Amino acid sequence: MTWEMGFVLFVLILMMVGLIFELARPDMIVFISLTMFLLTGILTPDEALKGFSNQGMLTIALLFIIAGAIQKSGIVDRLTSKLIGESYSPRLSMLKMLVPISGFSAILNNTPIVVTFTPLIRKWCEERGLSPSKFLIPLSYATILGGTLTLLGTSTNLVVHGLMLDFGMKGFSLFQLGIVGGPAVIIGLAYIILIGHYILPNNKVLTDTVKEQTREYLAEMTVEESYESINQSVKNAGLRKLKGLYLIEIIRNNERISPVKGSTKIYTGDRLIFTGLISTIAELQKVKGLTLYTGTDLNLDTLKNGNVQLVEAVVSHQSGLLYKKIKDTEFRSRFDSAVIAVHRNNERVKSKIGEITLRAGDTLLLICGPDFEQRVRESTEFYVTTPLEKPSILEDQNKGWIALVTLFSMIALVTFSVLSMFNAMALTVVILILAKVVTPEEAKRSIQFNVLLLIASAFGIGMAILKTGTAEWIANGLVQVGRPFGIVAVLVLIYLLTNIFTEVITNSAAAVMMFPIGMEVADKMNVDPMAFAVLVAIAASASFITPIGYQTNLIVYGPGGYKFTDYMKIGIPLSLIVMSITVFMVNLVYIN
Repeated sequence: MTWEMGFVLFVLILMMVGLIFELARPDMIVFISLTMFLLTGILTPDEALKGFSNQGMLTIALLFIIAGAIQKSGIVDRLTSKLIGESYSPRLSMLKMLVPISGFSAILNNTPIVVTFTPLIRKWCEERGLSPSKFLIPLSYATILGGTLTLLGTSTNLVVHGLMLDFGMKGFSLFQLGIVGGPAVIIGLAYIILIGHYILPNNKVLTDTVKEQTREYLAEMTVEESYESINQSVKNAGLRKLKGLYLIEIIRNNERISPVKGSTKIYTGDRLIFTGLISTIAELQKVKGLTLYTGTDLNLDTLKNGNVQLVEAVVSHQSGLLYKKIKDTEFRSRFDSAVIAVHRNNERVKSKIGEITLRAGDTLLLICGPDFEQRVRESTEFYVTTPLEKPSILEDQNKGWIALVTLFSMIALVTFSVLSMFNAMALTVVILILAKVVTPEEAKRSIQFNVLLLIASAFGIGMAILKTGTAEWIANGLVQVGRPFGIVAVLVLIYLLTNIFTEVITNSAAAVMMFPIGMEVADKMNVDPMAFAVLVAIAASASFITPIGYQTNLIVYGPGGYKFTDYMKIGIPLSLIVMSITVFMVNLVYIN
């Protein structure tokens, strides 16, 4: 082993530790790792930056814009809502829901699909007295499975496709992965519907749990004439920076003021509604003129009126709120909403609201004003997982149909080899902008630049693994271990390694790290490298065992009220099913 190989392995271990323990944003951790290879001379600037011009990465950027245009129209959720709307049988409804969703995720990014359907499913379950926890993990898993059907299905497929082009290979055709992915989808969905339904818990959603425990979240104080800050603003009265408490609403006669601004004035008779660590209310009880109202019948439902609503949202992976304290985010002014509570790993974060540092996947319980919906539509900071009253906009529907028809037309051109995937998606975006389906500003907002930075940086990591001989060194070890047991054992080893990396770091990083190793193994075993390209692509996408391995799993984690072990109970058997099918089909199609 050379020092370069040792250094690459050392940096890879540090990178994985950083990703596992969430020491910083994933894109920054991978980019810093790439920078270390650049500064030490392991990579030249051209090699380090090659991923930023890779066709796979750029195609993903274009797909973000296309998916954003279709998601905005609401066409996909309306079509599926019609399919499941009349059914009262849980398993029949799940079948009607998961089959089309798997189909949609074969051509659209799965994250917006899960974001769109989570509130729809919760509303549908509420109307029928069913638990959303029986449906939300299946929703995530169905989009992951559907993503293995086509080249467009997931960003991982396009990353591997881009790597293949860099290696001088032909790359995937549009439906090539479906040879393996098709059987996996059919058997995987059958397992989820017939067996997984019984394994999943019957949880209450967060909003219901909070409503039952209102006294732990809300406290009411009345303003007496003796209060020294009467007619002063909330800020000047010192009610902005309380220890453990947060003023979310003022009830004045028949008027409700929420969210409360710092300039709002306090008057005699006002009812002040606080949230946060209610156990610290004693601090306010010491203030003359503020009286704790112990006989209140206040609950979360009474806070909702024509202008105010109770909303649950999940902090997104690309959010600018990540690793910031709530008090530093200007949350109320930016989103016209106030945070009542933060839940992480299905448990309430017991700290002063303003002092909580946000992480990806945190579930926020919000009291929202009338401008919240519009501001959220223009933001990628978090995913709203409770239904909002959205007006039906005919113009958006028409634009959505234009986007869908254009996309399917381009897919047809790719299928018949008239255009390459990148050229077809570039043309689709140009048509959508010229037809005013999306504006340039909306297109820019749709692109998840942090995801692109992670993928582009990961390409450089893969180059370092290959260039230094680290990939060959690891491949030699894998071949020595697996060869006595046959090619199937080697396929299983590569699949397991890729899948483990996917569960603990990110799917794109796992694919880029394992692809060069797979190519070296193919060379040493004298088999078609396409076998290992397909294997790595599917293994890197098949994240079912943890909520942190795949973005869609994390989105439904809080809204479903799941525990970490819930993913393991239903996910481990599904992972074994998908692995068995993948190894069998790859061996059958590409090796035997």
